[in-house]
Amino acid sequence: MPFAKANDGLIDKRGKLVSLDKPLNLHIGGREKHPDWFIVDSLDTDVVDLVANCSNLSMFPAASCGVIYCSHVLEHLSHDGELQKTLKGFHRILHANGKLMVSVPDLDVLCRSFLRSDLTPDARRLVMHMMYGGQVDAYDFHKTGFNFHLLHESLSAANFQRFERVESLGLFNDASEIKFDDERISLNMIASL
Repeated sequence: MPFAKANDGLIDKRGKLVSLDKPLNLHIGGREKHPDWFIVDSLDTDVVDLVANCSNLSMFPAASCGVIYCSHVLEHLSHDGELQKTLKGFHRILHANGKLMVSVPDLDVLCRSFLRSDLTPDARRLVMHMMYGGQVDAYDFHKTGFNFHLLHESLSAANFQRFERVESLGLFNDASEIKFDDERISLNMIASL
């Protein structure tokens, strides 16, 4: 059973009750353990608190999260409804003053990089992997892509109201910080309700 009564909180994969007395900091797809963050991922690792797919977070009560952080996750969702369902799910579980901190590969940057005439074949292949995913397991395929306008449009359609593009989310050493030839390949944005 993935959760206890909503009033009690969530039960993590170790059987520990996680209180929801205050809004939770939810890290989707996290690879780095942090005491202030509850990590949810589709693949089980030693840092994951709850094994679940981000497109179904029904175990979280409405308004139970203060912050949702997800770096290089949304591009793994299809644009035939899965992405919008997921973003609406994020909106549902965020507290009224909550925020979504999101990072995705920036197609504007990656397309410019891919089209450079001076790239070696290996460098061009690396850019292609950043566009389409490393494809090392069933989850590591990119099904959609974003630039600022596409991400803003998707978040707006899920009823997020305020948007701030930032150079860095500055919380974790993850894909949001990757650079290719000294240019950040990620679009980092903070969206609020």
